[in-house]
Amino acid sequence: MHIGIMGLPGSGKTTLFNVLAGAHAQVGAYGAAVVEPNRAVVKVPDERLDRLSALFAPKKTTPAEVQYVDVAGLVQGSAAKGSAAAFLGHLRQADVLIHVVRAFAGPLGDPTPLADLEVGDLELALADLAVIEKRQERLERESRSAPHGSAERLLAEREQALLERFGAVLQAGRPLRDLDVDPAAEKLVRGFGFLTLKPMLVVINTAEPDQGLVAEVRSRLPWRATEVVALAGKLEMELGELEPADAEEFMTALGIAERGAPTVIRLSYRLAGLLSFFTAGPDEVRAWTIPAGSTAVDAAAAIHSDLARGFIRAEVVRWDDLLAAGSMAEARRRGQLRSEGRAYLVQDGDVIEILFNV
Repeated sequence: MHIGIMGLPGSGKTTLFNVLAGAHAQVGAYGAAVVEPNRAVVKVPDERLDRLSALFAPKKTTPAEVQYVDVAGLVQGSAAKGSAAAFLGHLRQADVLIHVVRAFAGPLGDPTPLADLEVGDLELALADLAVIEKRQERLERESRSAPHGSAERLLAEREQALLERFGAVLQAGRPLRDLDVDPAAEKLVRGFGFLTLKPMLVVINTAEPDQGLVAEVRSRLPWRATEVVALAGKLEMELGELEPADAEEFMTALGIAERGAPTVIRLSYRLAGLLSFFTAGPDEVRAWTIPAGSTAVDAAAAIHSDLARGFIRAEVVRWDDLLAAGSMAEARRRGQLRSEGRAYLVQDGDVIEILFNV
């Protein structure tokens, strides 16, 4: 899964990237000609995995992972001028977008998070409208050349109607992710990488945590698949440079219950429509990533294709039930370890053992 980080210059998006990835990418190093963004694979923090690992004491513990991409190039007006191809191309490849907005005073002047958010949203909408306009022109040519009633013409007309609906929504100031798009329609336009159709996490980069500002920004974003969180980027970087004990003491002194980075990672993971299930044993306790709505056979395939081909059944127990029981055997005795078939819909937090034929 790829998560793209975007924001206006000076918003602190590279600072956020460094916080999430534990990296040291140079802040402010991007120029207009830069094509390749910063990339990092980040482990998803999960207390459930930690507690299962403590129970099984395995040789290895493997968390879920996501990739963050720090994308350069958000400049006001660039989408309308067609001068942001590389920037938009990287964002189109992302599964989730993180939009970093500035809420701290600095060389750029007073913080303007709502205004910055509006600029970014407008650039994405204009880019999507440009894609729609270009595609509609081609569809009109294809419709004229295809025979009446043919499958090609009917498909073109269906896509044209969908694009007209998309254009009207964007012109009304709403992102496409706020639409109820059925799977068939989503598949029809998947290749276009519509930016406002992607889930969005707005990260308000503050001097210090500010939940009041989060509520204000969230009230302006009543859209589906949209989350808002505040993170003190500079403070988070400083905490990341400290030893864990020193960082905890510093947080206690500031009245901070939890660092913002794990919250951002968990929210972006959830916005992507993903869930984690676990496998657990003396050799390894591992978190596996699958889309919500996946079946037991899909989970088996995520582990290894051989498990899916030879699938017999899945032995399933909730992670918290397993912890309370203390072992698989005790969970079975309590009736909490159950057998599920191929069509079972895996739930977030399931601990699964796949039984299969070789």
